[in-house]
Amino acid sequence: MRQWVLQGLLSWCRGEYRPALPTLHPNSANVMRIYSWNINGVRAAMRKGLDAWLVEVQPDILCLQETRLDAARVPEALRAVHGYHTFWSPLRRPGYGGVATFSRQEPLAWRVGMGLPDFDDEDRVLITDYPAFTLYNIYFPNGKSSPARLAYKLAFNEAFLRHVDAQMQNGRCLIVCGDFNTAHQDLDIARPQAHRHESGFLPEERAWLDRFIAQGWVDTFRHFHPEQAGAYTWWDPRTRARNRNVGWRIDYGFVHDSCLRQVVDAGISPGVPGSDHCPIWLDLQFTP
Repeated sequence: MRQWVLQGLLSWCRGEYRPALPTLHPNSANVMRIYSWNINGVRAAMRKGLDAWLVEVQPDILCLQETRLDAARVPEALRAVHGYHTFWSPLRRPGYGGVATFSRQEPLAWRVGMGLPDFDDEDRVLITDYPAFTLYNIYFPNGKSSPARLAYKLAFNEAFLRHVDAQMQNGRCLIVCGDFNTAHQDLDIARPQAHRHESGFLPEERAWLDRFIAQGWVDTFRHFHPEQAGAYTWWDPRTRARNRNVGWRIDYGFVHDSCLRQVVDAGISPGVPGSDHCPIWLDLQFTP
C-alpha cells in the first residue's frame, strides 16, 4: 500500500491523470504503453528535454506529430535513439508537419499514408503493424488558417473514417493516436462559449467526432475518466495559457470497441514540458 501511495504522489507531481488504484506497471509482462505527443519540432524538443524524457519514461511505442523533420534528413543519432526503431514521414513542405513512430519492438511492417493520393500529399499518417494490432499515428489538419484549409480538414476526416472502417473488415485490432486538432465536448475545452465559432471546436468538426465514436471508436481517456474536467493537451503559448490551464484537449488515443478489452489504462501528462502540447498515453495488456 505504501508503494501505491508513493506512486500516486509521483504521478500527481508529474501532472498525470491516473485512476485512484494502481494498475499494472508500464513495461511489465504483457503490458505495453503507447505515448502520443505533438512535439512542435523534434530538434527543439530534443533541446528541451525529449531525450531525457525518453530515458526516464521508456515508452514501448512513441507516436510523434509535427516533427518538422524530413525522413531523408534525420540524423543518425535520431534514427536509433536509445535503441528504438524509428520511422519517419517525408516532408513535402520543409519545416511543416511530419510524423514519426519510435518502437522498442520492430514492427512487422510500416508505411506512410492511407493509399489515397488526394489526402496523402501532406504525409500526415504513419502506420505500423504489430502481431496483435495496427497502430495509426496521425497529425490531422488544422482548419484555422482559411476556409480552404477547413474544407480540406473536413474532407481528410471523412476519408480517414472511410479508410479505417474498411480496415476493420480485416478483423485487426486498430489503435489511432495523434493530434486530431478538434476538441470534442465542452468538457474538453476551458472556454467553450468563446470558441464555438472557431475551427477546432466548430459544430461540424465535433459532429465528425460524434460519428467516429458512433461507429465503434472509443476515446480511451474518456473511457477511464468520463467526468474529468481541466484535462487538456494543448495550450496557446502566445497567451501563456498553460500557466493558467486554459487549454484544449485535442490529442487522443482511440481504439475500436472490438479490442477495448485490451486497454487497461489511459491518461494525460500535462506536467511534461517541451511543447505547446503534452503527451497522452494508453496501456495495453495482451494475453500470451
